[in-house]
Amino acid sequence: MEYIQITKENIDKEHICCAMSGKQCLCKKEWLKKRFDEGLVFYRSKERGKCFIEYIPAEFAWVPVEAVDYFYINCLWVSGSMKGHGYSNDLLNECIKDAKSKGKKGLCILSSDGRKKEFLSDPKWLLHKGFKVADSCDCGINLMYLPFNENEKVPTFKECAKKLQTGEKGIVIYYTDQCPFTYYWIPRIEEVAKENGIQLKTIHITDMKTAQNVPAPVTTYALFKDGKFITQAIQSDKKFLKLAK
Repeated sequence: MEYIQITKENIDKEHICCAMSGKQCLCKKEWLKKRFDEGLVFYRSKERGKCFIEYIPAEFAWVPVEAVDYFYINCLWVSGSMKGHGYSNDLLNECIKDAKSKGKKGLCILSSDGRKKEFLSDPKWLLHKGFKVADSCDCGINLMYLPFNENEKVPTFKECAKKLQTGEKGIVIYYTDQCPFTYYWIPRIEEVAKENGIQLKTIHITDMKTAQNVPAPVTTYALFKDGKFITQAIQSDKKFLKLAK
């Protein structure tokens, strides 16, 4: 498999491997363009498909973590016909190589406690690749890390990430443009909520500082119900209705 790096120079003409297309991907591309100067790397298969890794220096990651001099992996996704060929290993190895060349202490990524959860990396595969649990939240989401030396400082969640509550009634959703699925589904569930008289508040995160202080470990999509964190899984209109009722 051949791979290609997406940059400011080629992003307008290259695909970004997502299941979404059209305006959804344009929104994601605009988000990416603003991150490249912060050190974001988007590396994907040259062949079209869901096969890519996206990472950034953790100091600039849109998540509430403390991981100085680590790379934070926003997304490592190999799916569909791309699975089962070792491409995940290729992408991770490229990230490791890049991190070491830039003097990073290691990598960190969000995963789940136990079985794999939607929009989170597979914990069993990460453990197999040498990752360890750095920190955890009561909602079953873990911060995992791969240190390059055993004596490196262990990354942690910020205290706000473990709060897991908003104090507000109804449903509150924090989301960013980091995932094209939010661009597609947020307007649809806003419409469904209005039609069904469901109390819903959506908070569009548009800057890094706000993202790094969300009261949950995930910022791409964090859904709260009656003040408590419920899920990081982006909801379709039907799933949203079921959850709300």
